[in-house]
Amino acid sequence: MKRILFSLFLLTTSFASCWAQNGWKLIWSDEFNTDGPYDSNVWEPERGFARNHEAQWYQQENAYCQDGSLVIEARKEKRKNPTYKDDADKNDWRRSRKYIEYTSSSLTTRRSFSFTYGRMEVRAKIPTASGAWPAIWLLGKGMEWPSCGEIDVMEFYRINGVPHILANACWGSDRRYQAIWNTKRIPFSHFTDKDPQWADKFHVWRMDWTPRAISIYLDDELMNEIPLKETINGTLGNHTNPFQKPQYILLNLALGGDNGGEIDNKKMPMQYLIDYVRVYQREERAWNRIRTVARDSIVLSDPCILADSAPQNYY
Repeated sequence: MKRILFSLFLLTTSFASCWAQNGWKLIWSDEFNTDGPYDSNVWEPERGFARNHEAQWYQQENAYCQDGSLVIEARKEKRKNPTYKDDADKNDWRRSRKYIEYTSSSLTTRRSFSFTYGRMEVRAKIPTASGAWPAIWLLGKGMEWPSCGEIDVMEFYRINGVPHILANACWGSDRRYQAIWNTKRIPFSHFTDKDPQWADKFHVWRMDWTPRAISIYLDDELMNEIPLKETINGTLGNHTNPFQKPQYILLNLALGGDNGGEIDNKKMPMQYLIDYVRVYQREERAWNRIRTVARDSIVLSDPCILADSAPQNYY
């Protein structure tokens, strides 16, 4: 038994050493270092009323680069809604609104960049006034939401009037538009009790995404860890795992709607500042070096060897 334990120790040490030595390789980034328009070859703006009964009309004019940051600005401005229909059903909230009351921006890399596994870092300063709903998130393609998968690296909004920072992921169930969520909601006071000036500063949100889990951090504090063995779609998603496929990036500042709460007009305009977005991957992914064999092909006698029960593989 001592010999087996020593061999396992050497294997574990060697594996950890490989990860430490390989490090991360930057594969994609935007540093937003040029004043003026953002890079339209990278970022595609959403337009109009998008989702969640939100108050803002998305338009590209509300996003621009200044002083080394991408600025997403929410403004109070009133004009006619070009999609308005006199005979629209009241439940058709996009077309039944006669006027646009607020504008903002939402930018995506849907056409330019997506990735599978790796580390994403975003350094940002978020607005925290009532009604603000800033987010850093990712979506998959090729399937309808939520079977495409959604990762919320950061959301900020009020829950029963109390501000929270959230770290979530969701995937598909057996019912259309009904998601299965893994959500962590951290009261904003958790951060401001330690630093009353927290909202006036930039902070780093990080996602580490491996074949085993999605781990979401804020300033190196773990917010949520989502095991990928649990993220299996229902029948509408053909029982696939959306987090084994590429996802693209979204940055947006929403207002009001289902989660944003009452909008504080005295705080308008609101600005969401993003210093950079960076995506890294291992130069040689350690998980690709692990040779897996089927469960039925192994005769197991040593209790120190553990199996991954989800795919029923031994390593």
